[in-house]
Amino acid sequence: MMDSRASVSTHHTPPASGAEESAWRFTVAPVDASVPQIRRAVRALVRERGAPVSEDLLHGVLLILSELVTNGVRHAALLTPEIGVEVAFGGGWIRVSVEDRHPYRPTALYAEPDRERTGGRGLLLVREISAEAGGTCGVEPTPLGGKVVWAAMPMAPVPVR
Repeated sequence: MMDSRASVSTHHTPPASGAEESAWRFTVAPVDASVPQIRRAVRALVRERGAPVSEDLLHGVLLILSELVTNGVRHAALLTPEIGVEVAFGGGWIRVSVEDRHPYRPTALYAEPDRERTGGRGLLLVREISAEAGGTCGVEPTPLGGKVVWAAMPMAPVPVR
């Protein structure tokens, strides 16, 4: 069933004079239907902009966004009227981030998996997909007491060692 509150709004921040980065900010309602909507919106953005993102990397980016937006829907909806999603291209990298107003900072991005717990597996996927692509991920506080969970990966393939 589609929730009528699920929609995607977009805001583009052009690069500053002399800068190479460009960012797009989407906002979605904290409902399940927002997850596939944000995947479609970001896929369309990458293709429309002609970003040099391979199909494998795009698949990883979309999976990361699915995990992070799902976490926002499941864990932050009561404190978050809108989930912020940002996609930025610049300096040969793609960076995606998801912002919510919940104060909890997840530790699964940095910890080893706890085989006794069932939660946090999505964030482990985020960490592994980012690392496999030659990138990194993290979590940062926001001025309003929430958090931004992000992942950044090079758009060019990383050589296999």
